[in-house]
Amino acid sequence: MVYTERTATLEKYLSLPQRGKVIAEYIWIDSKGDLRSKGKTLDHKVTDLSELSEWNFDGSSTGQAVGSNSDVILKPVAFYPDPFRRGDNILVLCECWNNDGTPNKYNHRHECNKLMTAHADQKVWFGLEQEYTLLDADDNYIYGWPKGGFPAPQGPYYCGVGAGKAIARDVIEAHYRACLYTGITLSGINGEVMPSQWEFQVGPCLGIKMGDELWMARYLLHRVAEEFGVKVTLHPKPLKGDWNGAGCHTNVSTEAMRHPGGMKFINDAIAKLAKRHKEHIALYGTDNNLRLTGRHETASLDDFSSGVANRGASIRIPRPVQAKGYGYFEDRRPASNIDPYLVCGIMVETICGSIPDADMSKEFKRESQ
Repeated sequence: MVYTERTATLEKYLSLPQRGKVIAEYIWIDSKGDLRSKGKTLDHKVTDLSELSEWNFDGSSTGQAVGSNSDVILKPVAFYPDPFRRGDNILVLCECWNNDGTPNKYNHRHECNKLMTAHADQKVWFGLEQEYTLLDADDNYIYGWPKGGFPAPQGPYYCGVGAGKAIARDVIEAHYRACLYTGITLSGINGEVMPSQWEFQVGPCLGIKMGDELWMARYLLHRVAEEFGVKVTLHPKPLKGDWNGAGCHTNVSTEAMRHPGGMKFINDAIAKLAKRHKEHIALYGTDNNLRLTGRHETASLDDFSSGVANRGASIRIPRPVQAKGYGYFEDRRPASNIDPYLVCGIMVETICGSIPDADMSKEFKRESQ
């Protein structure tokens, strides 16, 4: 009830006129893969990215710079309508850059975009299935679970309907509408196998747009959950035991794969992925070893596999794709906490071929230093 009352109080102020001013919420990714944001007042409505100026923040407070040289530059790369403030207000996704003109250590979008640009002729489409788990804001226990206990075993919760099966649907519906309002390519939602675990799907998106839209959908999810007093975790194994983990299955197709005869190109891509299994796993999320055990609809972390309609394989070819002979494939290895720029970048690098000055593997090494 307290959150309802606070929202009603806030609405009095949100309805006040802004006297021609526009609020731009600048959003970026910090050193831990968490999202940060701060608001900036503009004197005009924004209709083009070029109208947004660069800004800066204290990188020593986000793990992205040292105190003696703390300014990190925010460079806008995309903007969206703001579903919280509405009107002409906007959300601005930014890249982080250092004062010497180099991308910040944790700016993985820059390298990814070079690869997407170099292979734009192959028109690579991505679709990401973001699984996540809701937590109680007070004790970080799984939201809606009996305190100190467990719900009934998995089975009735996947795409479940009804009290005790679908938990916090109000949060999920609010997030769904917020994404559609911003223009994000949200293709669907569903309840997942573990109770209080949900999934939304973003895509299909072309190239770098995939990473941009997933990060924005995550931002909206955290903001919506904040208003409901619920926490969101992207940890791939939020609870040990006989419970499903959380992934971010990555669906991929080049233009050649999407036309008759495309199965040949799908099989060629899978053969290339098999040769770089370890390099991909290194970029497929932290604590992914807790999830990729060969159980709970996952493949083993150590072994690469593929199969038709096999959710226990590293790469799944959907049954309809095999039947038609063209379409896409699903990489089931990425964890729920991936950086989509790293995953989409190395995917393009592997299946399309690298370019001399872009290597997503070095992004992992650079971040680890």
